[in-house]
This record gives sequence, C-alpha cells and structure tokens, in this order.
Amino acid sequence: MVRRPVRGKVGRDAVHHPVFARFYARFSVSAEPAIAPLRSEALDGLSGRVIEIGAGNGLNFPRYPATVSEVVAIEPERALRQLAVTAAQRAEVPVDVVPGAAEALPVKSEAFDAAVLSLVLCSVRDVARTLAEVKRVLRPDGEVRFLEHVRAPGRAMRTTQAVMDHTLWPHLFGGCHVGRDTVGALREAGFEVGSYRSLWVPEGRGPHLPMSYCVVGTARKRPEVG
Repeated sequence: MVRRPVRGKVGRDAVHHPVFARFYARFSVSAEPAIAPLRSEALDGLSGRVIEIGAGNGLNFPRYPATVSEVVAIEPERALRQLAVTAAQRAEVPVDVVPGAAEALPVKSEAFDAAVLSLVLCSVRDVARTLAEVKRVLRPDGEVRFLEHVRAPGRAMRTTQAVMDHTLWPHLFGGCHVGRDTVGALREAGFEVGSYRSLWVPEGRGPHLPMSYCVVGTARKRPEVG
C-alpha cells in the first residue's frame, strides 16, 4: 500500500509539555487494555476523510476501519507528534500527522466527513472555540465521534473535580480538566448529539476516581438554516 509522506515538523509548537508528554506516552500504553475497546467503539463505522484532533501518540490509528480513506491527525505537542508519526507509518489507513492547535485548525473549511475527539476536549484551552473549528472543517451533515473525560454525576465528586481543575491538576497533567461537560458543550456549539453512553474507566470495575468518568458517543453538524 502506497502512503503519502507523513509530516511532523513545525517551527513553533502550539503546546509544549515535554515532561507530561513523556509521562502520557508511557501511561497511555499501560492503560490501553482498558481504553482500547472504547476507542474501537468510538471509531466503528467511520468512512471517508477524517480529522482527528489531539492525536497524542497515535493510539487510535490502528483502530480506524478500512472504509476511512484518509486521517489528518492534528497534534500540537512535539514529542507526542513524533510518536504519532511512527504510529502513522504502521497504520492500515493513510494517516497524515500535522502540527496545529485545536482552536485554529490548519485545514480548509468543509473538508472532512467526520471529526474524532478522543481524550482531547479535557485539555484544550478554549472548548467553545475548538468546537467552532470542528464545525467549520466538517462538511454539511458531518459527524463527530467523541471519547472524553467528563463531569461526574454526583455533587460530591463534582466538587472534587472542580477543586482539582482549579488547582494543580491541569498544571501537572498537560492542561487536563476532569470536570468538563462535553455533551453540553457540543449542544451549545450547535451540534445535534446522537447516541452516547456514560461510563467509568476501567469499565465496570475498580474505584470511581475523579478522572474515571467518561462518555463515548456521536454528534452531527446541523445543516445551516437560511
């Protein structure tokens, strides 16, 4: 199979968390037995041209179905992007890894059939602006697939998450916020939220920690009226 060259160089990085990047690269691999089924669930049935925002070290790449014609994977952090380039070279679908920030995607408008948000909305600086960019780059009726950390359902755990999000947690973990409302943010951004399910990771077992609450599901870009 002939693939296009995979790009991975940039003069200035939009995000620079070298210590966290090294930690994440190791931790994410060790956590993959619990996360991998959720990745497969989020990506199942995708087709056409896909943009993945915040690709990290490329753990989604082996799970894209053959019906995907191309993945453009945006990753702002240099060390993670280099790992993603290596992962892209092993992928069964064409993957082009490029630098860029979620709030200002370096791609044309209405260029993609689907967008993948996988453990990224927790760490972007501006969720509303990121989702506005997602809407911009999707074709009419384009689809969003999401797998994200989310706000817990109980008041006590939400309070714990809020304290973490406003103190050291984002500084220690690459900007991550454990208590964001992903489904609500998608609706506020004008997406039509489809089926989704809430869960905690590891699914069905283990303690409920502030960072354990996740959601996996789909949404669509609503057609413009008028």
